[in-house]
Amino acid sequence: MACNIDHSMEDVMNKLESQKDFLPEVIFKELKGFLQGNHSQETLNDIFHLLKKYDLVSEEERETRNTQLLLIIK
Repeated sequence: MACNIDHSMEDVMNKLESQKDFLPEVIFKELKGFLQGNHSQETLNDIFHLLKKYDLVSEEERETRNTQLLLIIK
């Protein structure tokens, strides 16, 4: 995902909260727990971009993003 901005843990948590109503509950809870640990900047950036505009994408794109999010947190 081409972006040269490093997103802080706070940015990622805020983005997660903003998309809470659109994410499957299990993914929201798993991500929230996952983000309690220390993670690389690359991981934080990847999660941020998968959550970005989640509410606006198609159902097919949401399924793709859900799969990618689950791969990161497992």
